[in-house]
Amino acid sequence: MTNASLGLLYSDTEDDLRASVRDLLADRCPPAAVLARVETGRPHDPALWHTLAAGIGTAGLLVPEKLGGQGAGHREAAVVLEELGRAVAPAPYLTSAVLATEVLLGCDGAEAAALVRELAAGRRVCVPAVPLTLAPGAPLPAAVRDAGGGILTGQVTSVADAVAADVLLVLADTGLHAVEASAVSLDPLVPLDLTRPLADVTLDRAQGIRLADPATARAAVAGALLSGAGLLASEQLGLAEWCLTETVSYLRTRHQFNRPVGSFQAIKHRLARLWLDVASARAAARAAADALATASPDAPLTVAVAQAYCSGVAVRAAEECVQLHGGIGMTWEHPAHLYLKRAKADALALGTTGHHHALVADFAELPAP
Repeated sequence: MTNASLGLLYSDTEDDLRASVRDLLADRCPPAAVLARVETGRPHDPALWHTLAAGIGTAGLLVPEKLGGQGAGHREAAVVLEELGRAVAPAPYLTSAVLATEVLLGCDGAEAAALVRELAAGRRVCVPAVPLTLAPGAPLPAAVRDAGGGILTGQVTSVADAVAADVLLVLADTGLHAVEASAVSLDPLVPLDLTRPLADVTLDRAQGIRLADPATARAAVAGALLSGAGLLASEQLGLAEWCLTETVSYLRTRHQFNRPVGSFQAIKHRLARLWLDVASARAAARAAADALATASPDAPLTVAVAQAYCSGVAVRAAEECVQLHGGIGMTWEHPAHLYLKRAKADALALGTTGHHHALVADFAELPAP
């Protein structure tokens, strides 16, 4: 794979999509509104999600036109996730419009196709019932059993956005099943990242509709985890960019010793290094999105590189944001803590940095770190 084969620049269509999503989030999801919603314990805004998913059409970016989607691809979905990361928006886009959609597209049959149409239209939210920490290349869970006829029993822990879901995609011993959220028991957890709620999902003889056989289901889930990890890098990129931009803006106006704090050489060096880190993260995230969009055979390696790098950059950017904002950065009223918590949680989501480092070593046939 050469640099010439990569499409790292944004197209005019992607820039227009970015502008639409950014305007919507600036109007409907400013930091003050996010803080207010997480304090209620119900961070999701159904009206915002409907506009984002159906009004702008972002829920169907990965869905072919014949199934009611936009017929776009991973590059466009990556742009949406950049903006959602920049706004640390509490929206189930990664779980529903990316992970669940990819799982369903990997299944055959009328039931899966019908559910994809519902997701693409923004009429339903669908979430895979897998732990948020489940990584590409890791063994898939086998905690749910089918007693026959799609009667499912078992428990799945730490499922992201389950509280916002209408339908759960459950991987059981007999394959993949669609289960109405009303048929399961949810035990909400207290997550570090309050904008992406977690819950334990318990199925006690819950009725499911079988969508795929075990082999097809596991292949579909594995493919979805790869796409999710690759596009999560774009969310981390957007988060890091916001932290850098806001920190630079603050240090231009904050004065000590009768001069802007940002004029001190030590601060300049820290910001310059962070800028370089963010620029490198953009290249890695864009490479991952492009590899997924083109179904490149190097996609698993490119995704692992992006996750191994972007996770650390997002955490460093958020930590610098909190520290360089001084005392105000440590307060609840300032949104910096939301970005730090999202960055820390994202560093565990869909595989830790260490897991992706090991994947890179394996793909490159190098000794594992």
